[in-house]
Amino acid sequence: MRTHEELLALFDDEMREHACPDGPGVQVERDGPVVRQSGGPDDWNGVAWSSPALDGEGAGAAVAAQVAHYEALRVARGVTHFEWKLYSHDRPADLGDRLRAAGFVPEPPETLMVAAVADLPADAGPPAGVEVREVHDEAGVRMMADANEASFGRDASWLRDHLLARLAAAPEDFFGLVAVADGLPVSSARMELYPGTSFAGLWGGGTHPAWRGRGIYRALVAHRARTAAARGVEYLQVDASADSAPILARLGFSALATTTPYVYRIAS
Repeated sequence: MRTHEELLALFDDEMREHACPDGPGVQVERDGPVVRQSGGPDDWNGVAWSSPALDGEGAGAAVAAQVAHYEALRVARGVTHFEWKLYSHDRPADLGDRLRAAGFVPEPPETLMVAAVADLPADAGPPAGVEVREVHDEAGVRMMADANEASFGRDASWLRDHLLARLAAAPEDFFGLVAVADGLPVSSARMELYPGTSFAGLWGGGTHPAWRGRGIYRALVAHRARTAAARGVEYLQVDASADSAPILARLGFSALATTTPYVYRIAS
């Protein structure tokens, strides 16, 4: 069994420093002391990792280089913003202050939570009147996007387009779920598989306000845990919001670190 420090080091190595592209048409590359992903306007664009040896002088140059890189992508690919994903153990200690000074805006912090798949309860089912469906086609993806809009109250057309592209290019690395009640999508979630790593990621879990507190979130986690076990995944990881972190902790997830998205919006 790995210690907290060993598991965090494994995550940093496999999921950050040697990150896999998370969709078709995107590129992961190392630029000196950072690893970044570059794609189109509907992809996640940003810095996934920075060297532990990064110091004050080097940090300033690294931040400026990434701003210049993504500003060029505004013209080349229509990218409107990018993110520097800062973890609580990243260095230098004042990197967050340096990002704010360069024009980045921090979003609410999330908790990096990880659980061994073998330790997770996988027998939880949905409440009465709710059916959980696996997503394998365009109709299912559209239901996922509809559920996301109902859950979070914001447009999810970007998510629909991203998931359709992912489903078409690498269906074996994508696993989507939608919960349906009375014929309507009321919750959705997905699992991203990262071949060659010890991890799979849980993303997008959200439930319509009228259906919260009934066990749907727990059922979707359990369903994905069963699938992860069948595919030989060792760990599940989640960037948990303040709402989902307590639920995940009760299911057996442990906090490894906090992560704050620092977002830079590129002027047109």
